[in-house]
Amino acid sequence: MMMQPEVLVPEHTQPATLDNLLQETRTFPPPAQFAAQANATAVLYDQAASDREGFWADQARTHVTWKTPFSTTLDWSDAPVAKWFADGTLNAAYNAVDRHVLAGNGDRVAFFFEGEPGDTRTITYNDLQRETSRAANALAALGVTRGDRVVIYLPLIPEAVIAMLACARVGAIHSVVFGGFSAEALRSRIADAQATVVITADGGFRRGSASALKPAVDEALSGHGSSVEHVLVVRRTGQDTTMVEHRDLWWHDALADANTAHEPAWVDAEHPLFILYTSGTTGAPKGIVHTTGGYLTQTAFTHHHVFDLKPEQDVYWCTADIGWVTGHSYVVYGPLVNGATQVLYEGTPDTPHQGRWWEIVEKYGVSILYTAPTAIRTFMKWGEDIPSSYNLSSLRVLGSVGESINPEAWMWYRRVIGGDQAPIVDTWWQTETGAIMISPLPGVTAAKPGSAQIPLPGIRADVVNDFGEPVGPGAGGYLVLSEPWPAMLRGIWGDRQRFVDTYWSRFSGIYFAGDGAKRDDDGDIWLLGRVDDVMNISGHRLSTMEIESALVSHPDVAEAAVVGASDDTTGQAVVAFVILRGHATERIGEQGHEEVVAALRAHVAKEIGPIAKPRDILVVPELPKTRSGKIMRRLLRDVAEHRVVGDATTLADSSVMDLISAKLAMPGSRAPSTTKERSR
Repeated sequence: MMMQPEVLVPEHTQPATLDNLLQETRTFPPPAQFAAQANATAVLYDQAASDREGFWADQARTHVTWKTPFSTTLDWSDAPVAKWFADGTLNAAYNAVDRHVLAGNGDRVAFFFEGEPGDTRTITYNDLQRETSRAANALAALGVTRGDRVVIYLPLIPEAVIAMLACARVGAIHSVVFGGFSAEALRSRIADAQATVVITADGGFRRGSASALKPAVDEALSGHGSSVEHVLVVRRTGQDTTMVEHRDLWWHDALADANTAHEPAWVDAEHPLFILYTSGTTGAPKGIVHTTGGYLTQTAFTHHHVFDLKPEQDVYWCTADIGWVTGHSYVVYGPLVNGATQVLYEGTPDTPHQGRWWEIVEKYGVSILYTAPTAIRTFMKWGEDIPSSYNLSSLRVLGSVGESINPEAWMWYRRVIGGDQAPIVDTWWQTETGAIMISPLPGVTAAKPGSAQIPLPGIRADVVNDFGEPVGPGAGGYLVLSEPWPAMLRGIWGDRQRFVDTYWSRFSGIYFAGDGAKRDDDGDIWLLGRVDDVMNISGHRLSTMEIESALVSHPDVAEAAVVGASDDTTGQAVVAFVILRGHATERIGEQGHEEVVAALRAHVAKEIGPIAKPRDILVVPELPKTRSGKIMRRLLRDVAEHRVVGDATTLADSSVMDLISAKLAMPGSRAPSTTKERSR
């Protein structure tokens, strides 16, 4: 590994890029038996390279049913707003449901629903068509029509999927707001979209108790001037619920007399399908707009090939909530357009016990699992004896999504969950891209632990320096997309200039993803996290993700989060927060943290180089995460900088910051150093 002195004078003779420090040489070719039956072959890359627009036109005709066939593929004349298949007409709900029924597959299971308390429902495509049609007719009876906006604020229950599809049936634009968001976050999104209807529930079940949702809606709609005329309320928990006369209506009452047949509204390919507001930003909400034809094409294409879906055989489970784009693209639209059978689970991985997920995999014979690295690292912390006590032999493809996966977590996922056989597809994409952009193809690619590898067929991605020039092998920089793609966002709702400024101004005519990346010597892409998380250590621009990966590669560490803190000597210093694996916690106890901290600092220096060695390491019981599983590093930066901790309302468990603060206050704990302390 590259060894460097701890303090170096920065040089500026070359365009600034991210330092590329960690190296990974392990590779895992697909098993011959898997490759022989795979949906995707290497020919796809050749087809896309020879005629990219023709390639996407073929995918649109293969994976999507059109009411009016399109004659033009891409119109880029109004860049950076693209139009794909613009003169074609279709309906998203028809593609997700009706055409499977018409093809004779109505008895196929669409969803095996598992409620957290243990209640279950089996929903076929026939059932889904009937319920979606009833819901569409109920919305129409409330005056919802083409182009109207409907906000959906529900737990992960079948009615959430049905509500989305019902909006699509009538041509309304849905905006799903994650059920963990506050009343104020809900209010701002309703106001920005000028929604006329909200669909919510009395509550949902989480960690063994009923959590109310309806009061947040009432608070969000309080005062004057709300655009909302009606609120539909699903009865899920049965808890006492206040209903506002003339505005609120129970979902089951609205659907009771609704017709079970509904003719879908045929819309142009560029008709908006949904608005999804990105989280974690400051200022006004940022509503990402996705349209219909191109979005369905790319989500169906990627779901079919990246996960090697065999709809007649597979049971697919994406663990994401529909409040996030992963739930939109890989729970609702992509899988249903492909006629998949899915698991839909309402609750958390540890309710009522830490084996709940693996119990579900065993129960339904799940063959494809798509989840987040944070979940994988949590399971590592709990110990492999838990999943090992269940029969996971049905799993044949594993996926990762949400943020970069550390190589050691990747290896654990493959070995413990995949039985050292199941290919892993480590996917990179965003709310803005709409669908997977960079990923291995499981029957083609020799996978590398921790690398998303190469752009999918039909996608043009590159890693560039500050001047927008492609970096060579072994170098780091900024991930960009240089050509339009079918599922790309069409703008920010109501604010074209913000769209241009946010995504297209850094490099002329090129979409900047906001992520750092590196290319290895083989040309494969490794994601390095948001450029906002890049640290400048003695003139070296280091990615938090690489240092986190080095920490997680130590056998005592289950998960790590790294932030930069001000330092008079080096500009910034590395501060790490680590969760130990169960066996390490039992072995060292509270009094052994100094020993493990020293070992971890030495381990990072060995894996990367002394320049990346953390100044401070704090052993914590948990990390602050949103309910989508993303680590809230800004809160950890507050701790590292000795600031008052900022807004923690979007955390899955707001008590985590209290636990970290309590840890800091414990006698003998090693709090992040101040510069003054270091100088003494």
